[in-house]
Amino acid sequence: METLSEILPGLMFLALIAGLFTALPVPVVLCAITLIFAVIAMALGEMRFVHFSLIPTRIYGGVIDNAVLVAAPMFIFMGVVMEKTRIAEDLLMTLQKLLSRVPGGLALAVVLMGTILAAATGIIGASVVMLTVMALPTMLRAGYSPALATGTVASAGTLGILIPPSVMLVFMSDLLSLNLAKVFVAAFLPGLFLAGVYLVYLVLRAMLRPGETPAAGALSSEDRKGLWREAVLSVSFPLILIVAVLGSIIGGFASPTEAAGVGAFAALLLGLVRGRLSLDVLGEATDSSLRTIALLFFIFAAATAFSYVFRKIGGDDFIIDLARSMALGDWGLLFAMMAMVFIMGFFFDWIEITLILLPIFAPIVNLMDLGTHIPKADLVYWFTILVAVNLQTSFLTPPFGFALFYMKGAAGDLVSMRQIYRGIVPFVLVQVAVLFILIWQPDIAMWLPHQVLSD
Repeated sequence: METLSEILPGLMFLALIAGLFTALPVPVVLCAITLIFAVIAMALGEMRFVHFSLIPTRIYGGVIDNAVLVAAPMFIFMGVVMEKTRIAEDLLMTLQKLLSRVPGGLALAVVLMGTILAAATGIIGASVVMLTVMALPTMLRAGYSPALATGTVASAGTLGILIPPSVMLVFMSDLLSLNLAKVFVAAFLPGLFLAGVYLVYLVLRAMLRPGETPAAGALSSEDRKGLWREAVLSVSFPLILIVAVLGSIIGGFASPTEAAGVGAFAALLLGLVRGRLSLDVLGEATDSSLRTIALLFFIFAAATAFSYVFRKIGGDDFIIDLARSMALGDWGLLFAMMAMVFIMGFFFDWIEITLILLPIFAPIVNLMDLGTHIPKADLVYWFTILVAVNLQTSFLTPPFGFALFYMKGAAGDLVSMRQIYRGIVPFVLVQVAVLFILIWQPDIAMWLPHQVLSD
């Protein structure tokens, strides 16, 4: 019985991994594993019933009464409003026209659009579907290879997972008890850096393989008419939203939670100014937002209960002892954790990975010391950004990359899953390369927080 008590945290973690492969809803799996192991722990004397009865209180204090998590619903609503009012669609159409004569210009426009959309919304599913519907047929008609077209759209659509105001960063900050404003600012330059590397890759590919990235040709006189006025109008609307959200955070005028409210209001105002905000559109945006929010918070409540029971049965000590027994050193542990996140990305969504791994990694990171490479005070923030970049690959890596399924569902018979899988390979390699660069040069993530945020 004593041996069983010692390995109970490990069994709980393995049971969760096995449960996630059953195709049951994630929150159902989390609740079931939590209940089963809480009963086992009480039978072994590792928990008392009073501890079990405190789970609802922990969920209320950790999720329902959490001021930081208030930002997530408003960021989600802001992104859905941007989609429903077609402000993002206007921007893509304009970028396509502006870059029509540049070899690979259409692909560059898609990446630029994905970058701006990421900074304005941060909703991955909506971004990938929107870009697929608007850009993929146009790229294929223009003569782009299906693999390059699908890889470009999928990778550009997932930039919102890294570039703030990313909903994922909100949840990660709360799980690790970090300053959300500092996490947002730290993620900003790495997100732009990744988008820039995408652009460089596409330019080089257009130069080396011009047949894969043909220029669209000159615009007709009708298309050129009023193009610059349309460009200013289309670009200014998303930029207003970006400045309203990120500008207020970086400038210190508002907390991320307050900035989320400003962003939601600005999205409604821009839709109204554009003449596309009606009661029907508002109803659709509200309904879509509520469904997404309900799912996320159900998962988060279940994960809070799981983490509580895991810690009560000695999970923190189990993980720390396991890490020390591996004798990898701090650098070895860092690369081992990055490898684990990357491998789990082949099978799980970012929600499952963050909720499973971050509470387990947190005590290990707090004990690490990488010397002069990164100050101890910045280590956990830098680590969070590394995990965020790593998690972006979870949307793209087969067999369960969610962005790939979003794309296939929106594209229909235009492309096959085989073409999609082939297309994302070079972009995943680009992401891995960027991850190693961020490990090598931590200042890419930490320079901006040191400049704009006071300790």
